[in-house]
Amino acid sequence: MRDFLRGFRTLHFVGPCVTVFGSARVKPNDPHYELARKMGAAIARLGFTVMTGGGPGIMEAANRGAKEIGGRSVGCNIELPFEQVSNAYLDRCVRLRYFFVRKALLIKYSYAFVVMPGGAGTLDELFEALTLIQTGKIQNFPIVIMGTDYWKELIGFIEKMAERGKIGPDDLSLIFATDSVEEAIAHIRTKAIESFRLKRVARVRRHFPWLGERGFSGKGPAIC
Repeated sequence: MRDFLRGFRTLHFVGPCVTVFGSARVKPNDPHYELARKMGAAIARLGFTVMTGGGPGIMEAANRGAKEIGGRSVGCNIELPFEQVSNAYLDRCVRLRYFFVRKALLIKYSYAFVVMPGGAGTLDELFEALTLIQTGKIQNFPIVIMGTDYWKELIGFIEKMAERGKIGPDDLSLIFATDSVEEAIAHIRTKAIESFRLKRVARVRRHFPWLGERGFSGKGPAIC
């Protein structure tokens, strides 16, 4: 309960987000780090807040890309036995004990999900989002998979699921795989901004300090 309350209070005014999932183990000299950095900047230019798990690697890269162009950047970090340090590119960060709370928050505020190369945690987050969309528990938000060479066996296995009747053929349309930032942004624009009729507005939000809430400052307009 403390995790949820802390998360709601910290993130209530972050505005519509796009969440970027990916490995904490990716180094700055990895091409996927640079791809995530460019994607973070492109998401911020659309007017979305970039949300990540708040740690290093892909998460840092996406937050960094947003921060470098004056966009909004937030994280939901997790307490681990080998402490995961929050990256330096966050306007706001909430630190959580439970993974299930973290996943709920990463999904709650987002209109799209970008999945970069990662490990077991990234797979968990991808299939959490995919299952919630497939079963109608959340809206049909776009899921973009990037780093197609890394994910090609997984994408093939998802196609095999459809071939064997374990998922419906239409479920394949729930994911969009590309290595192009431009194609990814065009997909998010069509499936999130246009589909949900989002528009750019001033960043001003009313908040209630007596609830422990804080407003969110930033440059330029946000999407709403």
